[in-house]
Amino acid sequence: MRAWVVEQPGSVTTGAPLKEVDLPEPTPGAGEVRVRVSACGVCRTDLHLAEGDLPPRRPRTVPGHEVVGAVDALGPGATRFAVGDRIGVAWLRGTCGSCRFCRTGRENLCPQARFTGWDADGGYAERTVVPEAFAYRMPEGVDDARAAPLLCAGIVGYRAYRRTGLPHGGRLGIYGFGASAHVVAQVAIAEGATVHVLTRSAAARELALKLGAASVGDAADPPPEPLDGAVLFAPVGDLVPVALRALDRGGVLAIAGIHLSAIPELNYADELFYERQVRSVTANTRADGEEFLRLAVAMSVHATVDERPLAAAAQALRDLAADRITGAAVLRP
Repeated sequence: MRAWVVEQPGSVTTGAPLKEVDLPEPTPGAGEVRVRVSACGVCRTDLHLAEGDLPPRRPRTVPGHEVVGAVDALGPGATRFAVGDRIGVAWLRGTCGSCRFCRTGRENLCPQARFTGWDADGGYAERTVVPEAFAYRMPEGVDDARAAPLLCAGIVGYRAYRRTGLPHGGRLGIYGFGASAHVVAQVAIAEGATVHVLTRSAAARELALKLGAASVGDAADPPPEPLDGAVLFAPVGDLVPVALRALDRGGVLAIAGIHLSAIPELNYADELFYERQVRSVTANTRADGEEFLRLAVAMSVHATVDERPLAAAAQALRDLAADRITGAAVLRP
């Protein structure tokens, strides 16, 4: 089968860390199913893996963790799905199930958690396998390409949004407006929030207004009113003090990315006093995923997608690095 692997981490702009190869079709193990990939979203985490910001955990990993496809083979003991079922493969791939985090509904913090496209091969390929317990039955009414970004951009972004503790009718700031942010904005607006989008991309600002944002501005601009909560999607540590200064008293900033550049020294009086808070976000639980997918259908959340053939995966990452993608890029084998 055709697939892309991270051959040697490095710059996608000046180098070629991804290599297109032929691999044997994977065989599902006990409790696993094999998926014939029909769509795989291109996530910024894939870019971090390719460039080495996220150190590879195994050689020649196939990236991709926003996978939609049909089950085409069952491993021993796999009974949750049938051949032909349409399922989704997401970032969280496995946990121990027995540590104190797993036992208390915080499996995203499991020290033994494993991740698709990092610990095991993902969806930049024609086939992939997944433990059936960590796959999602995909909702009807959303085509594969538009469903794919919901599986990480949507799920993890949704967790970040919830981490802000935004009150009903609150004022939410969104810093950066890519795949995750443009999905989360739709949920927040549907729930009655006033959303202010701060991003350097003119095309992203235009999309934000189309989706119902109350205002748009450059990432470094102050919003037109104090914020009750904010989510930082851009992996730019310099924006942390900017976002904190934009918060009202008691406001919370959630940092959504798995990688963030260095945060400048914070000024306690200007950026943290009056009970402003910073919260990180680590992956998601399966409960987050199930809840978000239900809401996405009920609220008619839709991803704006830029479809590419699987053969164009390397170019898709270059375009993502250069902010040339509005919404989410999706690979189609």
